[in-house]
Amino acid sequence: MTYKIAVIIFISFFVFKLAAFSQLKKKFNLEKDLLLVHFDCKTDVDDVHSVAGLYTILHQAPYQQIKYHAVAGTYGIQEGLYVPANEIFALAFGKNWSDAHTNKDLALVNVKNIAKKTLQKHGEIWIAEAGQSDFSAALIRALIRELPKVDFNTKIHIVQHSDWNEKVTSPEDLNYVKNTIDYQKIPDGNVVGNGTPGFRTPNYTQWKEKIRDSNTRFVWQQAIDLGLEYNGKDGRYLNSAVAENGVDFSDLSEVCWILGLQDIKDSDAFFDKFGK
Repeated sequence: MTYKIAVIIFISFFVFKLAAFSQLKKKFNLEKDLLLVHFDCKTDVDDVHSVAGLYTILHQAPYQQIKYHAVAGTYGIQEGLYVPANEIFALAFGKNWSDAHTNKDLALVNVKNIAKKTLQKHGEIWIAEAGQSDFSAALIRALIRELPKVDFNTKIHIVQHSDWNEKVTSPEDLNYVKNTIDYQKIPDGNVVGNGTPGFRTPNYTQWKEKIRDSNTRFVWQQAIDLGLEYNGKDGRYLNSAVAENGVDFSDLSEVCWILGLQDIKDSDAFFDKFGK
């Protein structure tokens, strides 16, 4: 075999593998798929800002048509106090959210029924893990019991951005989701320039000028106020970016990844794009 022939074979093999990967890579289907966003709200207030960020995206075309459901209180085994955020969840999502902190069993049934309808209509489930995977593991187990013929490895996708979130997920549940469904670990949304948006920005108040819609601006103001109220309170995690009059909606990096918006660089770019 000559050198040229060997090179041609190698290139052909590489192109074939690349094409196969491209075919396997899934994209969120705005018409059929379901977006679940699971917020732990314990003990960092960044989830409160991430709720406002999610509201901002969902009220812009074409994302207004997304079928979604948010869940509060999807924490794992970490210690510390919960950040009570029901008011901001109700303001941002109306009836499209469940409270797993107050009643995990009821929230699990609600989310399972919503997800089940999507799967029965041949849609897929995308979970932005704004916290730990304990609740997601319980959801997947419940769905498998009721829909045993579904290929869950191709129908449910979890996107996680945080090493810390994985560390305080029950090890059994973390192993379960990684081995049962499509689990995607992406670069941390607290950092700028690593391949995902960096949405943790101290000393940032420019969102007030950039957001033109009064309802969106009100949601953000409520989130900012709630974050300042509970940041570091009674031993909760002290988020320095929030304490320094800034924003931290780093968990939204996962939603951006799911929706193909990972090219947004930082908080400023986010409000430039969605503030209009």
